[in-house]
Amino acid sequence: MKNKILILCAGVALLIAGCSKKDSTEQIKSTGTTTTTAPAQPYSITETFEEGTKTAYADASVVLSTGRWDFNDALLGTLAADLKDGNQSVRLRTGDLAMNFDINGVNTLYIKHGKYGTDATSTWQLEMSTDGGKTYTQLGSDITETNTTLVTDSFKVSITGKVRFEIKKAGTTRINLDDITFKGTGDPGITVGTPDTGSGSDTSATSSATTPRLVTVGTDAPPTSGDNSNLLMGNPSAAQNTLTMMDNYLIDQHYYVESYNATKGEPNWVSWHLDATNTTGVTDRLNNFAGWAGMPTGWYQVESNSYSGSGFDRGHNCPSADRTSSTNANSATFLMTNMIPQAPQNNEQTWANLENYLREQVVEGNEVYIIMGSYGTGGSGSSGALNTVNSGHVNVPSNVWKVAVVIPAGDNDINRITASTRVIAVNTPNINTINDDWTQYIVTVKDIETATGYTLLSALPDAVRAALEAKKDSGQ
Repeated sequence: MKNKILILCAGVALLIAGCSKKDSTEQIKSTGTTTTTAPAQPYSITETFEEGTKTAYADASVVLSTGRWDFNDALLGTLAADLKDGNQSVRLRTGDLAMNFDINGVNTLYIKHGKYGTDATSTWQLEMSTDGGKTYTQLGSDITETNTTLVTDSFKVSITGKVRFEIKKAGTTRINLDDITFKGTGDPGITVGTPDTGSGSDTSATSSATTPRLVTVGTDAPPTSGDNSNLLMGNPSAAQNTLTMMDNYLIDQHYYVESYNATKGEPNWVSWHLDATNTTGVTDRLNNFAGWAGMPTGWYQVESNSYSGSGFDRGHNCPSADRTSSTNANSATFLMTNMIPQAPQNNEQTWANLENYLREQVVEGNEVYIIMGSYGTGGSGSSGALNTVNSGHVNVPSNVWKVAVVIPAGDNDINRITASTRVIAVNTPNINTINDDWTQYIVTVKDIETATGYTLLSALPDAVRAALEAKKDSGQ
């Protein structure tokens, strides 16, 4: 596939591919009480519409390389009559194409556009929102679509903060849109790359189980102890690697650590460290789901097709996009011991948005310690409510939660975490009618501890931990 994503900002490229723990030209650096940042750099990001699939006009959202877009009476066209720069472009009829995410610091927007096939002339408008999509105002004048080849129009943006855009069209004629380019200055606030919720997340179709495998550990795996180790924040349930603890069984998968529940056929929680060395893009999403070959004898083996036909996704705990530094790292995330039956809208929208947001914190010069888990029984997927899947062998959790500790990239991590450190705690219902805005589900660490019975962040000093337990993040 032709790769057309343009990331011209050298500062952003360095952050994504080469930020080390000890040094980054873009990360926030603290020296005593003085904090300095590198000068804002220009960026250019293009949504090429080469990622994702949408073959019908019905309203639906699609995860693309820049984020999630809503296609209302629109699809991704691949026909000869579609004007496109590459393999596919947007074909818009009577509706709109809208961003479901914000971008920061844009000063100019470029859009390639033209008529679809032999359709008649029509008009369309570009609109902009400064309040997260609640209200929109038109940007520039109406565009009269007479072009039989793709042409480019530019739109100046005077707002300096976060914005999002939509393209609206009336009438029954069709137009093509392609290569929407955002040019601006500073941190755009989005991470560009192959969508983490690509093909393979939904398992409504039956398929044969793949052969179970172990994790192959490379030099890119986090250390087993100390800074950057996956369990540095503590063992929430006092899990142990002993057969007598089959419902709280500690497994070190090297690229993450988990407490596995053999009775429920899923992890209780998964813990991992995230920094720029983990998201270098050496590999794309592999989608090589498989059972774990290390499952103790006599314990039920959850297979790659165990959720088939259930209406629930194979929902990652440690995300694929958090481990792109090697095929070993990405493959580790596709073991079924890292999965829960997750409602598609929860997994592909709300949770994907939160995961992207945490990776954005890394791009901005931070590192993040993350613990994700689930609890309860009973969720609602695309085919309705269920308590279990796989003939009762796998529990469907009622709630999915996450705790993330965000600190500037550096060393001596435990000692750098204080009562003022940012901690994000989120608890979502495992339902398909969930709001895609994860900030609507922000809670406190103490709320999650009360619901699960776990002791989170137990490795921190008592006074620090008590302060962080009570904090409720703003989501900003």
